[in-house]
Amino acid sequence: MEYLSASQAAKQWGISQRRVQVLCANGRIQGAFKVGEVWAIPQDTSKPKDTRFKKNKKTIEKRGRKSNE
Repeated sequence: MEYLSASQAAKQWGISQRRVQVLCANGRIQGAFKVGEVWAIPQDTSKPKDTRFKKNKKTIEKRGRKSNE
């Protein structure tokens, strides 16, 4: 099995290296492990879903009204 570093995965997925490191540390990337100070991420692993924000129609509408006031 071949592995990617956090920076390689970040370029492949279009996100920051730091975000990849956080995902690894939180166990969100299956099969990732640390070798010294470097994360080893399986090459065939896909980018995990971003669960930081929940898109909600009411929230979007509320934000739109605040900016119009």
